[in-house]
Amino acid sequence: MLSAAGRQLASALRNTRAPPAAAARRCLRASGSRPGAERNGRNGEPPRAFDPALLEFLVCPLSKKPLRYEASTNELINEELGIAYPIVDGIPNMIPQAARMIHQNKKQEDMEQH
Repeated sequence: MLSAAGRQLASALRNTRAPPAAAARRCLRASGSRPGAERNGRNGEPPRAFDPALLEFLVCPLSKKPLRYEASTNELINEELGIAYPIVDGIPNMIPQAARMIHQNKKQEDMEQH
C-alpha cells in the first residue's frame, strides 16, 4: 500500500505536465522530508556494507526506474527524479520521505566551482 505521500506523488506524476523531478520535489516538501536524513546512529561501529547485487531487484518506489549505487555517499540514486535514498546498516531505506533531493545540490556545487 502507498503512504499518503506516495499516493500524492503518484497522482501528481499522472496529472501534471511538469517534469517528474518537480512533482517529486513538491511531494517530498509536502511530506516533511528532511534533507540529509539520519545516517547510521551507532557509535564506533562501521556501517554494514550494501550488496550491489540487490540493484538487480531494487527500483525506485516512486518511478519504478532502476537505481544507481553511489558508494561515496552510501545512497541509491534515481537520476530521473533527482532523489537519493539512504542506506542504513546495509539496508536501503526506500521510503520516499527519507529521500533527499540531489539535483539542486549538484547545481550549487557546479556554480561554486566556477
